[in-house]
Amino acid sequence: MTKPVIGVLGASGAVGRAAVRELRALGHRGLRLGGRTAAALCEVAEENPGGHDETVWADATAPDGLRAFTEGCDIVLNCGGPTYRLRATVASAALDAGAHCVDVAGDDPAAEDLLKGGDPARDARTVVLSAGALPGLSSLLPRWLAGQGLDSVAALTAYCGGLEPCSPTVAHDLMLSLSSGGADGAAYGEALAAVRGGRRVPRALRTDEDTAHPAFPGRVAVQPYLSGESERLAGCLGVDRLDWYNVHPGPAVRALLNLLPGRLAAGEDRDRLAERLILAAELDLAGRKPYYVMDFVLSGTASGAPATVGATLRTASSYRLTAAVGALAVDAVLRGGVPAGVRFACDVLDPDTVVRHLRSHGGADLRLTGATAGAELEEEGVL
Repeated sequence: MTKPVIGVLGASGAVGRAAVRELRALGHRGLRLGGRTAAALCEVAEENPGGHDETVWADATAPDGLRAFTEGCDIVLNCGGPTYRLRATVASAALDAGAHCVDVAGDDPAAEDLLKGGDPARDARTVVLSAGALPGLSSLLPRWLAGQGLDSVAALTAYCGGLEPCSPTVAHDLMLSLSSGGADGAAYGEALAAVRGGRRVPRALRTDEDTAHPAFPGRVAVQPYLSGESERLAGCLGVDRLDWYNVHPGPAVRALLNLLPGRLAAGEDRDRLAERLILAAELDLAGRKPYYVMDFVLSGTASGAPATVGATLRTASSYRLTAAVGALAVDAVLRGGVPAGVRFACDVLDPDTVVRHLRSHGGADLRLTGATAGAELEEEGVL
């Protein structure tokens, strides 16, 4: 039986390299590695010299090169960006080549573009979007947590952030998210908004520039931020209340983020601002180990009594988490576990399967805590 051809676009980037390792760990060989730097692609291929990986020059902004890369693929995993500039470019090229596609980002703009051209389900093709850490795992983990002893859930509080290198793709996407990335041409999310009574309420919360949180070392800044993914999560879980906070432990990055809207409005060069974001992340990391944290607390009932359950995920790299979710989505599509059409990863990946994979491959730590029916429950393990 011929093995499916998996194309990994952006294979030499921070997420792409990790995604290639994840796919290999899942048993996939003979990958097609795409990117703009031949030497870097060869380095990735040489990590597994017996794997017979193919390296192909590919640029998502060059239609001919993208067409040549996707031709002959059974599925394409897009790890390139900037996400909100590419939108559905890679997914559309994959569909034109008769392939499925998984995008570690994508979000609502990509879904809207794809559905304008007709549902890929008509051709038995699948596109999985938002198959990363955030968005993606940021919804999968709360869904998994909801099954850890609660009968019903009423409220979710989340804190996500950390100290990490900032890639050029992340820097540009962060700027683009201020004016795009959400549904119907809106921004990716709304600062200070929260869910109350099951609905979005603007300015429900406040930013705290200097606070402490037990899941994060030292002092941090926390900014309430409600994205489309978080709103969908609230509906899926059936919670009346959702508070979501982006956590910024580094003062240099946080200071620049506060200035970004004004700088962009003044027309400052985006490439220069991206360089400043990358440098700010390096300054914040100086002398410190990188880390990323996702902390969730769900409140509800267990055996008819009030109860809470929480989970804190710590890892050295959110890029690795993104790679893992993307690779799992590719594997699920190839195994026939995802219906045809345009899907979001959090809606089609099994949370238990994702947790088991992360647990077996290491790279992160999970602490599950909570109080059920008035009794303290604490369980620790490696995720």
